Amino acid sequence: MTRPSPLDDPKNAAHAWARYRRLMKWMFALTSTTVAISLAFLYWRNGLVSIHLYIATALGVTAAMMLMAALMGLVFLSSGTGHDEAVDDRVGDEAKDAWDNIE
Repeated sequence: MTRPSPLDDPKNAAHAWARYRRLMKWMFALTSTTVAISLAFLYWRNGLVSIHLYIATALGVTAAMMLMAALMGLVFLSSGTGHDEAVDDRVGDEAKDAWDNIE
C-alpha cells in the first residue's frame, strides 16, 4: 500500500504551489533581465544585423531559462513537500542485490 502524498492535503498543496509560482515569477524577472543584457550585447558587438537574430536570441534564451526554472522548481516542490518519500519502492533490496551480483 502506498503512503499518501503530503500534496494530497489541500493546505500543504496550496503552500507548495504558491512557493512554486513565486519562484517562477523571480525566474521570469531574472530571465527578462538576462534577455535584455544579451540583446544589448549583440547590438553592441554586431549592430543591427537582422531583426530575426534578435528575435531568435530572445526566444532561445527565454525558452532555455524558463524550461530549466520550471523543471528545477518541480524538483524542489517534490523534494521540499516530502512527495518523494511517499513513493513505494516495490523492488527494494532485490535490485540492489542483483546489481551487486553482476560484478
